[in-house]
Amino acid sequence: MSKLSISMFILFLGAVALFAIFNQEATTIKIPFGKTYEIPKIALLLLSSAVGALAMLIIFAIRDTKRFIINRQYQKRQKKEAEIQELYSKALNTLLAHNEGEAKEFLKSVLSKEPEHLDTLLRFGDIAVSEEDFQKAAEYYQRARNLNPQNLETLFSLERLMEKTGRWSDALNYLEEILEIDEENLSALYRKRDIFERQGRWDELVSVQKLILKNEHTERDRNRERQNLVGYKYEYGRHGLESGELEKAKKAFRTVLRLEKDFVPATLGLAEVLLREGEGEEAINLLEKSYEQTSSPIILARLEDLLISLGEPARLIRIYRNSLSKNPQDLVIKFFLGKLFYRLEMVDDAFETLTSIDTGGAVYPELHQLTGNLYMKRHQPDKAVHEFRKALDIKIALRLPYYCKECGFTSHEWSGRCEGCKRWNTLQFSLDSTCKA
Repeated sequence: MSKLSISMFILFLGAVALFAIFNQEATTIKIPFGKTYEIPKIALLLLSSAVGALAMLIIFAIRDTKRFIINRQYQKRQKKEAEIQELYSKALNTLLAHNEGEAKEFLKSVLSKEPEHLDTLLRFGDIAVSEEDFQKAAEYYQRARNLNPQNLETLFSLERLMEKTGRWSDALNYLEEILEIDEENLSALYRKRDIFERQGRWDELVSVQKLILKNEHTERDRNRERQNLVGYKYEYGRHGLESGELEKAKKAFRTVLRLEKDFVPATLGLAEVLLREGEGEEAINLLEKSYEQTSSPIILARLEDLLISLGEPARLIRIYRNSLSKNPQDLVIKFFLGKLFYRLEMVDDAFETLTSIDTGGAVYPELHQLTGNLYMKRHQPDKAVHEFRKALDIKIALRLPYYCKECGFTSHEWSGRCEGCKRWNTLQFSLDSTCKA
């Protein structure tokens, strides 16, 4: 007992003694429905104090007992959660080691201790998906969803399962649920965009892409998604062109060119729309103007085909020579001009142009194939054989391959979008038979 407690107890006794001195008479106490008693006032005081102290003692005892029980339960719960977490961590480690069998045993132990452990149900679902047991995966995911209908991880798991099983409408429904909970969720917007792209729903995809652009966080990501938005607008126009909706395609291509004037696929698409509408001269002017702005050989090749088909090779030769006057060392333009002369049976001009190309020791099969053909026309078979030997590895004569300036993907067919990196407006001509990107 502390000195303060002792001091207070002595003071209390002194107060009681002083009270007893001045209050020696008795007092009457009546108990309801009982007898009447006379007791000294000091006895009443002490009795009241004892009852009050006993009541406080009981209250403190109840409080301490309750705290003890709560702490005990908390410790048990903590111990159980620690055991569950340890088992779950072991399960994750074995999953990372691709040991699904052992992981299942740990996960089963978790469920035996906590049947409503949401993460464990999700991992069981993931294992079932990897084993292509989609029905069992759906059962586990659904159990997890019943525990917490708004858990985003569960909804994403169900969405991926729907994609795996080709149930695209259900997958979109789950993505809509996610976006109702978190309308700025970029992962859900990316998934929705991918599904729309797979289904060719370009109009809806463009709307989703605008939301993605709005919610991106860094300037780098926003720049990337701006490029994607331009690409998807182009795809919307291309789809309109393929389906014969020329007005829709024209509007889309012009929108793309307002956003990015050197977007070559949109220029070619718009030219094709004009040709289908019978506006051949307008298409030629568009291509010629675009070539002046971009110097794109892709546009030049399309312009060549168009002018030759309309019987205007002189106009095309003028365009080539103007380009060479600006850049005399442009190998691609020289090759195109030489090939054009060859197509027009202008043998001497073709020979002069193609033999003036300085390859720097590199071997260009297409160039040597053309030069060999020209030597044959000039009745110089020995030199022709020499050129043909240089072009032995040629696969498609007189045809330049395309290559992607971003990823190096090569193709003999032009496309507005690279099949390798999925970017737009990246395919270019290459004089090499293989890409040197």
